[in-house]
Amino acid sequence: MSLVVTDTLEDERVEFTADGDVTLYVCGLTVSDDPHLGHARLWFHADVLHRWLDHLGYDVRHVENVTDVNEKIAARVGERDDWAAERDVAETFTATVFDAMRGLNLKRAEVYPRVTEHVPEIRELVETLVEKGYAYESHGSVYFDVTSFDDYGKLSNQDVDELEAQGEPDERSEKRNPSDFALWKADGVSETAAREHAKHDHGTETPPGETWESPWSEGRPGWHVECSAMSTTHLGDTLDIHMGGRDLVFPHHENEIAQSEAATGERFARHWLHVGLLAMDGEKMSSSIGNFWTVPDALEVLGVNVVRTFYAGAAYRSEQALTEETIAEAEERWERLSRTYDRALDALDSTDARAKVADEELREAVDTAREEFAAAMNDDLNLREATAALLELTDAVNRHVDGADGSGGAGSGDAYDYRGLREAVAAFDDLAGDVLGLQFETETDGDVDLAGELVELVLDVREAEREAGNYERADELRDALQEVGVEIEDGADGATYRFE
Repeated sequence: MSLVVTDTLEDERVEFTADGDVTLYVCGLTVSDDPHLGHARLWFHADVLHRWLDHLGYDVRHVENVTDVNEKIAARVGERDDWAAERDVAETFTATVFDAMRGLNLKRAEVYPRVTEHVPEIRELVETLVEKGYAYESHGSVYFDVTSFDDYGKLSNQDVDELEAQGEPDERSEKRNPSDFALWKADGVSETAAREHAKHDHGTETPPGETWESPWSEGRPGWHVECSAMSTTHLGDTLDIHMGGRDLVFPHHENEIAQSEAATGERFARHWLHVGLLAMDGEKMSSSIGNFWTVPDALEVLGVNVVRTFYAGAAYRSEQALTEETIAEAEERWERLSRTYDRALDALDSTDARAKVADEELREAVDTAREEFAAAMNDDLNLREATAALLELTDAVNRHVDGADGSGGAGSGDAYDYRGLREAVAAFDDLAGDVLGLQFETETDGDVDLAGELVELVLDVREAEREAGNYERADELRDALQEVGVEIEDGADGATYRFE
């Protein structure tokens, strides 16, 4: 079965096609705040798409931009002593974005282009649109004339005559049509725009933001033209896949299509995939609303595997709710996978794993899991069903291990099927690990061994204090260990411990 995806432009499920390398462009984050789980939902699904295309044998050229020029960024200048300019704010949050991406175990993109390093390409694109009659200059700004592009509205299924006005109110007197959008903005960020996006009143006049020279004025690029310039610079005039959040369909992606195709005369993207929003407390997760959970905080509480398993619980194109119930389900699913993986490894590496023992039920379960996983992934990246296939495999592995333990299960006897367990572990590594991005071994053995040695050293000191009658000091050492997640139990044979 070939990969089928839901294409927003076609408004239906279509078979994915690509000639040679797959070019994947993902609309990245405006770096004006810490990334939250709503942002990371797009990252996760783009990552899994990348991983699955890798699995199918494609070479993926994945590019994801960083929007480091924006009114929201300029509005935060002065909030901290080291935020003296727009670029200072952008650098701070670009770093947090990259840290969050690494923490989520995302595959690295081929490149992360930033707006500030692509202004020459942006100016060139705007000049092309002006020369071809799709754009016009007005008071030093340049606007795209939506009536000049016959297919405008085809992505969002809107009639150009019924569109609402785009852009800031002070732009509208400069435009031919209220729905025209800015390609180049004269001057810097207006005080009105900056104040509108300000998170705090920091008591100083907001700087106008960074500006660049152009044939029309000293100014700044418009938001929409940035992605067209960056994507075509690194991936060519036609992309195989353009991916972004559902909230970007209009106006951002609609405008990208218009300006890109008007400039090049080529189809901008063969497939448009849009990821649904993440809801928290019944509303879209949003920094501006304040109902968000930052990626670093979520990773600290839940861990990367639970976060990724949570995202795998819903289709990319649908909305998803972050609730106690959906988190608990993700925790339970990850625990089943992790526990079974460890049991399979322990059995595989034991002396009871034999070359001539064959559990046909286990081996068939591995083949079935691989087949059902592939069918689910090719069915519009149905991650919930793909995960269910892996969970079915955990049941088969546990039946085999329990039976070989002498409990009368499927593998009844006193030995394990080495080949069957090896195939099961490989399936978990290939599908849960390589495709879903789960990490079965988050700590190296060396780290674990070192931690254990340190705990035992502290316990030796504690025991010496107890023998010397320094019970208060011994209790302090026990309490200190508990504070860092080490549970101590005193028994007749001495103290034992476990990591919580």
